[in-house]
Amino acid sequence: MSTEVLRKSPRPALDRGGPGGGGPGGEGDGGREGPELFYDPARFGLWLFLGTLTMMFIGFTSAYMVRRLAPDWIPLRPPGLLWANTAALLLSSGTLEGARRRLRGWNVAGVGPWLLATGALGVLFVAGQLTAWKVLVSRGYFVSSNPHNSFFYLLSGVHGVHLVVGLVWFGVVLVKARRFAYTPGEDGLGMFATYWHFLTGLWVYLLLLLFVL
Repeated sequence: MSTEVLRKSPRPALDRGGPGGGGPGGEGDGGREGPELFYDPARFGLWLFLGTLTMMFIGFTSAYMVRRLAPDWIPLRPPGLLWANTAALLLSSGTLEGARRRLRGWNVAGVGPWLLATGALGVLFVAGQLTAWKVLVSRGYFVSSNPHNSFFYLLSGVHGVHLVVGLVWFGVVLVKARRFAYTPGEDGLGMFATYWHFLTGLWVYLLLLLFVL
């Protein structure tokens, strides 16, 4: 048999991997195979929750659109306080973004005032919503008076509960900020901001659905 056949052939260039010679894809000098994928379970859970919440309100919207065609539907006149509440919630999203920019810009000392403004505006929104309910009840617009009333109390109530949860989360965020637990230059407020902005956008949508569309 020819000695050329028995001679061991060199490894193909494609099998040598990276600089460390670790096989396909190369383990490299660190012994790892390819790039690592970063997975954040908390962030994934948040998006899963927001997706579930979105589907729930899509269901509410479908029921609302069908029910409003019934002959017993009497349009509810919204109190002007609702628009002021909406402005407060929109401003709270703006102040939260101000806090995020200062944290990413290494201005840790400037984060606190913007967070306090966010929390104050959030509390103002919740208090304003409760006051709007009291105004409507004083005018005789009860939950069972007509279907439009029922949907308003239902949708604004469910939204309000989730916003109160957001305020509890905000309390945790504020404590961590006062203890300088967030790393300057990073977006440590990102997850909370995602939840808060979602609720802001959801309320604007509900307001348009209930009283404009």
